[in-house]
Amino acid sequence: MISNAVKYSKAGKPVDFTLTVHSDRILAQVRDRGIGIPAEDWPRLFEAFHRAQNVGNITGTGLGLSIVKQCVDLHDGQISFESHLGKGTTFTVMLPLRGSVVTMGCDCGF
Repeated sequence: MISNAVKYSKAGKPVDFTLTVHSDRILAQVRDRGIGIPAEDWPRLFEAFHRAQNVGNITGTGLGLSIVKQCVDLHDGQISFESHLGKGTTFTVMLPLRGSVVTMGCDCGF
């Protein structure tokens, strides 16, 4: 998702990545300010080898989002997106937390 966000964004435009941990799930969100995805392509967006009709000469295989979707499905998660032509796209992945929760931090003695 990050690779696609960079690839389809206009030069010099930022790509945002946020990761939010809740008690029962993790949300990862990638937002670009790129070309956007035409509504006609939305139903097939996660199909292998499908590429949006407005990609022009931007190279790719059409496998990235298909692989992401398969991984998300294997973890009983959800993936969604919101897109506006010429303004950009936001992808959101939700993965449920199960079992032990690993806390991250540093007890560095500071």
